[in-house]
Amino acid sequence: MTTTATSRPAVVCSVTCVPCSGAAFSRALCARNAALSNARAAFRRPGHRRDHGTRRAVLSGNRNRCRHRQPADRIQRSCHMADTSSRLDLPYIKPSQAQKHVTHNAALERLDALTQLAVTSFDAQSPPASPAEGQVFALADAPEGAWAGQGGTLAVFSRGGWVFIPPGPGWRAWDLADGVLRVYSAGTWSAVEPGLQDITGLGIGTSSDAVNRLAIFSQASLLSHDGAGHRLKVNKNTASDTASLVFQSGYSGHAEMGLAGTNDWSVKVSPDGTSWTEALVIDKTTGLAAGEAVQQSATDTTAGRLMRADFGYGPGNLVGSVAQSGGTPTGAVIEEGENANGHYLRLASGLQICHAVKTAAYSGSGAKIECNWTYPAAFAAAPVATFSPTDFGDATPSAGEMGADAVHAVSATSVSFHQYRQKHTANFASGDSLTFQMLAVGPWFT
Repeated sequence: MTTTATSRPAVVCSVTCVPCSGAAFSRALCARNAALSNARAAFRRPGHRRDHGTRRAVLSGNRNRCRHRQPADRIQRSCHMADTSSRLDLPYIKPSQAQKHVTHNAALERLDALTQLAVTSFDAQSPPASPAEGQVFALADAPEGAWAGQGGTLAVFSRGGWVFIPPGPGWRAWDLADGVLRVYSAGTWSAVEPGLQDITGLGIGTSSDAVNRLAIFSQASLLSHDGAGHRLKVNKNTASDTASLVFQSGYSGHAEMGLAGTNDWSVKVSPDGTSWTEALVIDKTTGLAAGEAVQQSATDTTAGRLMRADFGYGPGNLVGSVAQSGGTPTGAVIEEGENANGHYLRLASGLQICHAVKTAAYSGSGAKIECNWTYPAAFAAAPVATFSPTDFGDATPSAGEMGADAVHAVSATSVSFHQYRQKHTANFASGDSLTFQMLAVGPWFT
């Protein structure tokens, strides 16, 4: 009786493996397991001659194919490996997978979109009519059209269609429209602020150095308000240090203003950047001005200097009390006053004019009427005094009978005027009086 060997199906590996240390290793492991199972089955077939050499060859060949042994727990972990990568969701190629190029190309397509990510528009609402291949749009929360239902994702136009990729925290993208770098966090693409805190230097259009830690090379610099005012602060360490603005030409200083070595504000100028003139100084306590640009004394008439209020004259000190020091006026230009003795006008130049109108009565001398006058303001020396009778009243001598007049006892404080009758005319009598217009001119200081 001839025994016919029963045909059995080939035994394959009963463990579905996925790559754990590489796809090649997984395939080799599966092939090894299948070969071993087929070999064992062949030896158990009825009527089959056991060729131990063949069995050894099969086993030896499979060992050469994969010499690595793995613990069972590692093989078990490999069996549960994800289908895509954890960060970019790139698809993995499965063991014994057909059409491997499809998975591979899908991963490349995704990498091409996300590597060096550049976004055409953020918060995009509607798809463009003619998108360019490779264009990427960051969609708004509720986009329309072909983007409907894909809010918050990245829409990539690839091979004539749209691919939608959800962004992850920390993803960065260059904003092609605004020219800024943006980072994705908490559902929002925010512009990345430059790291400019506590840096050692900053050069804009040029290079900074250890002294000029902020250097700007531009036609202008703008410091604007934030809804109200704006203050530029320049701080120094001690009073003897300098906090100032220096104005240069060809990197040579020609003007400087600020706190230069003191806490008084000053303006300095220089023809060469080496020798400096302190043109203006404002005292920090009084606020008063000094410096080469200001009048140095009451007699200083240097052209171009600013006149000091206490050395010059204006509406505030033109009329007032005149004064002098060593012959130099220190008060007002004009002083005017009046009292019982008359009126006076005193000038800063030193000239004084006194005037009075006084009626003198007969005093017992028939030949004259005498008028004694104390000036309303004293002179520094005897002035030039004069008088003129203006009202003769009912004097016994008529106006035509008045004779000579005389000035007597002129001093710095008073004078005596005499009006005589003509010779051979009637004497002045009791009750007679004359009105005198009196004038004295002289210095109020010498």
